[in-house]
Amino acid sequence: MSDEQKRWRDLRKRAISAAILGPLALLAIWLGAGWYTLMISAGTAILAWEWVHLCGKRVRALPGLAVPVALLAAGFAAVANHHLLALMLLPLGALAATWAAEPPPRRVPGGPALWLGAGVVYIGLAGVGLIWMRGEGEAGRAAVLFIVLIVWASDIGAYMVGRMVGGPKLAPSISPNKTWSGALGGLAAAVAAGLAVAFWFDALARPVQVALIAALLGIAAAAGDLLESAIKRRFHVKDSSGLIPGHGGLLDRVDGLLAAVPMACVIALAQGFTRGGERFLWT
Repeated sequence: MSDEQKRWRDLRKRAISAAILGPLALLAIWLGAGWYTLMISAGTAILAWEWVHLCGKRVRALPGLAVPVALLAAGFAAVANHHLLALMLLPLGALAATWAAEPPPRRVPGGPALWLGAGVVYIGLAGVGLIWMRGEGEAGRAAVLFIVLIVWASDIGAYMVGRMVGGPKLAPSISPNKTWSGALGGLAAAVAAGLAVAFWFDALARPVQVALIAALLGIAAAAGDLLESAIKRRFHVKDSSGLIPGHGGLLDRVDGLLAAVPMACVIALAQGFTRGGERFLWT
């Protein structure tokens, strides 16, 4: 196999998986209500399972069971419009999972028990944020599509440009395959996707403001990708699971989203976005 073939050897599997899963996710976002809630619930359950296994535990019994239970409780509160309660349940769930894994007298600083509990917050913030932001109106649909398509574009742009251009490594000690060219390509793709979505929903969108917000979310997505690479390196695994051919696990696919959604929620609150209202994320 030539170097060129090695560079693109996973492209076919990645493209097939994306062609199947991508439209399903977009349809659930567009339809909202029960379909969207089902997608978030299923995704959260899979992420919880992957995280617990990553930490060397099992979800069928404590302490691993504490992670999906805490995420389920927070998600239920968010769906019931008790978003503040949902956020409060995340650190409580993290403490419960950590305590169940290792009571304080035996706890090792930075050990597996703390990682297990951290997963509740890591996954839960994005889950609660996606439920809060979607709402029932056009603005909620636009906000979620804006975030998701920016993250997807960032990932695709980084992959394509990084493979084609190559060059200096971005963070070789964390992820040897990522390059500065890929990071810049991902950022450019994120801004382009953000502008496209914004003008699709809002002909009066201000391009500079949209581009700035899209860039911030693109940077957050790239940082989330690096964070997940560092986490996998910590646990000495290549992928979070083998669930998605060519992609690894679901955690490997939504790592950028897990970082971008909390950033988007902060921006939304600063912009005066209201769940179910008519004010767009970028206005």
